[in-house]
Amino acid sequence: MSELFSEDWGKAYMEAWNNDGEITSTLRQADFCSVVAFGFQEEEDPRFVMRIENGLIQSLDKQPVDSIKWDIRASKENWLSLIAKPPGLMKLGMAYTSRKMRFNKGDYATMIKDPNLAGAFVKSFGLMSKVS
Repeated sequence: MSELFSEDWGKAYMEAWNNDGEITSTLRQADFCSVVAFGFQEEEDPRFVMRIENGLIQSLDKQPVDSIKWDIRASKENWLSLIAKPPGLMKLGMAYTSRKMRFNKGDYATMIKDPNLAGAFVKSFGLMSKVS
């Protein structure tokens, strides 16, 4: 098992994501292209940054801060909890409202109202559990 958000973890996550027809087709239908970052609340910089184009992760690398559109943070303990038993929308909503998961960039409320984005967001945690 690779350390959460490490280079090896990122490569495994990218492979799992790009091979998951459900998440990639859903995001492709939504014309989703963005730069998404994950990290720990107590750190200034994100640990993991992925560039997504038409639903596929195209690269895993540092991006200029202004190019990151979604920056999702939690403590390491809370990330591990969310990954250990992948959450549904209700558990993610509770994590967000209790501030156990924060959006430093991006709008949780807007994302959750779009069924394609919300579904992909939930699914992304299931993929994280497969590579952790």
